[in-house]
Amino acid sequence: MEYRWTIKDLPPAMRPREKMAELGPGGLTDGELLAILLGTGSKTESAIEMANRILAHGKGLRFLAEAEIHDLLEIPWIGLAKACQIKAALELGRRVALESGAEKPVIKTPEDVASLLMEKMRYLDREHFMVLLLDTKNQVIAMETVSIGSLNSTVVHPRELFKQAIKRSAASVILAHNHPSGDPTPSSEDLAVTKRLVEGGQLLGIEVLDHVIIGDQKHCSLKRQGKI
Repeated sequence: MEYRWTIKDLPPAMRPREKMAELGPGGLTDGELLAILLGTGSKTESAIEMANRILAHGKGLRFLAEAEIHDLLEIPWIGLAKACQIKAALELGRRVALESGAEKPVIKTPEDVASLLMEKMRYLDREHFMVLLLDTKNQVIAMETVSIGSLNSTVVHPRELFKQAIKRSAASVILAHNHPSGDPTPSSEDLAVTKRLVEGGQLLGIEVLDHVIIGDQKHCSLKRQGKI
């Protein structure tokens, strides 16, 4: 029977956890960091082998950041537990980045919104509706995904959107969603949803500053078009 090497067969200095303890997280490769996150491999491969396979499957860390749970579940030997571990770690990193002492992004123009969201949203295969929560200085407090829809539509409930705004004491919000087709031209449904959300914000005293639609290297501002 063929013998397969496992992490336990490696010298202690080459094992990811021991290596991190000695060198810190900055001394590990992407594969080694992901292996620690996964914890275990499968019957046929070690955690490091599985981690490197995941990274090769999606062409790097960018895939992990953009992938949804269902995308990860399509990778052989990745179950719900491991998929959720990966996405949970990435979400924590995103929240730390937003809430750290680093200067928060300031939104002054639709281009600022596009710059912040373009690479995150342009490759998504379904419509994702997001809200940027802003403070009184138009600094981004948080970015929240409100809903995920189909190829050409998404359902947005005002109560879900403004619940996050109220919870984070946002002074105003900016709406954003992507068009998987790559064409950011607003549909009649986009205009209707925007009108409903603007009206909801007025009742709550939370101004909807803009609704930016993300396409493929293109974007559309409903504020700039006079639709808000």
